[in-house]
Amino acid sequence: MTSVSPVSPAPADLRAGPREWLGLFVLTLPTVLLALDATVLNLAVPHLGADLEPTGAELLWAVDVYGFMIAGFLVTMGRLGDRIGRRRLLMAGALGFGLASALAAVSTSPEMLIAARALLGIAGATLMPSTLALISTMFKDPRQRGVAISVWVTCFSVGVAVGPVLGGALLEWFWWGSAFLLALPVMALLLVAAPLLLPEYRDPEAGRIDLASVVLSLLTVLPVIYGVKHLAEHGPGPLAAGTVLAGVVFGALFVLRQRRLADPLLDLRLFANRAFSAALLVLLLGLGLMGGLYLFVTQYLQLVAGLSPIVAGLWLLPAAVAVTAASSLTPALTRRLRPGYVLGGALLLSAPGYVMISQVGTGDLPLLVTGFVLVYTGIGPLMALGTDLVVGSAPPDRAGSAAAMSETGMEFGIALGVAGLGSAVTAVYRGELGGTLPGSLPGPVAETVRDTLAGAVAADLPGPVAAQVLERAREAFTDGLNLAAGIAAAVVTVLAVAAVALLRQPPPGQG
Repeated sequence: MTSVSPVSPAPADLRAGPREWLGLFVLTLPTVLLALDATVLNLAVPHLGADLEPTGAELLWAVDVYGFMIAGFLVTMGRLGDRIGRRRLLMAGALGFGLASALAAVSTSPEMLIAARALLGIAGATLMPSTLALISTMFKDPRQRGVAISVWVTCFSVGVAVGPVLGGALLEWFWWGSAFLLALPVMALLLVAAPLLLPEYRDPEAGRIDLASVVLSLLTVLPVIYGVKHLAEHGPGPLAAGTVLAGVVFGALFVLRQRRLADPLLDLRLFANRAFSAALLVLLLGLGLMGGLYLFVTQYLQLVAGLSPIVAGLWLLPAAVAVTAASSLTPALTRRLRPGYVLGGALLLSAPGYVMISQVGTGDLPLLVTGFVLVYTGIGPLMALGTDLVVGSAPPDRAGSAAAMSETGMEFGIALGVAGLGSAVTAVYRGELGGTLPGSLPGPVAETVRDTLAGAVAADLPGPVAAQVLERAREAFTDGLNLAAGIAAAVVTVLAVAAVALLRQPPPGQG
């Protein structure tokens, strides 16, 4: 098994110098930005609901189509970076991300915003595997690589920490689209600094990209995503089952084709490494639970607790500080403990946090924040160590593919978490409201209230029943949040046991 941080130091010629550490700073820029982008949009959901008036399905698509498109294109982009050059792909992605951000900022309809977010996802799919693969290239010493990846994860956490506050300030004083304009100066700086500080690396023996494999990979991911989304919106039915089944069939064809190709889009031999496969599974499920819950926690802060965007961001700050601190401590922990114990312990630490959130009422803001701090504390080691295990398991010429799989696990997990836990929240919300709304509500208004809590808050409710309807809607949403958190607590406990069992082998040199 590949060690995250071996005891003996590496030879001097393998150790990174000042230029590599400065280059690491450049690689953190897109990492921070992507974290900002995700958290800012979650805070902007109520503003989107009031301005663009999306349906519940459109609102969910606007939030998670970004992650879905990243998940769909990461494998292709990871392999493309290995072939044409990781720095070149990073710079192309930075330019595309900036342009798509400008388009999102000026969106005038839900459809336009969804399209812009999809383009952002495709551009984002070039950024993340490029940064991780370049870290693998620049930091050949496993111990230094572990520290560098921990810094990378910590910077992601800083983006999570700064995002709610900065985004809240922008949403307080400007229109919601201003949040997307943060990408422009960051990407401009990356485009200037990358040629000066980052090395170029490409696999000299890489063949051409197999377009049939690219198509099959998309036909695998996107139908499954659509099926899950349709299930979340409309419940079980033949369309949801049929699209998921179609994705599974195309996935089987994708695997068969990769086995037959001399130079596959995805090297399936990576999955023979136990550390790679187990860490990937833990990343997907662990971050999926957190990502799914995060969306509804931010909505609770604004739509149930009634906080302004900037105040909601400040309430989220303790959790983001906790994940930053936990990420920073991970390299030291992995030098003393087996990987499975670190990951299992981190996941178990999250479980009481989910339990706390499952007990939250409409007026329990301190309990919610305390629980979320525990959840986020457990996420830090999960991201840092899980990512290092995945990337460190691959040979240098496949680092882009391994990094892409790591990011696919994280992004796809978060997107599925939003859809999966979102279906639980939506089912409870609609089920509890049902026919309990006052008969005096006009039909279209009642339908808007039943659709989403954001719609209920933004609806033009008649004065005599407005307070009653909003109170009932907030209670129904909170009950849905409770159920989602309870599900997450049960799953994360099982996942912690699995992490210990699958990753219990000690790194080389440890007893």
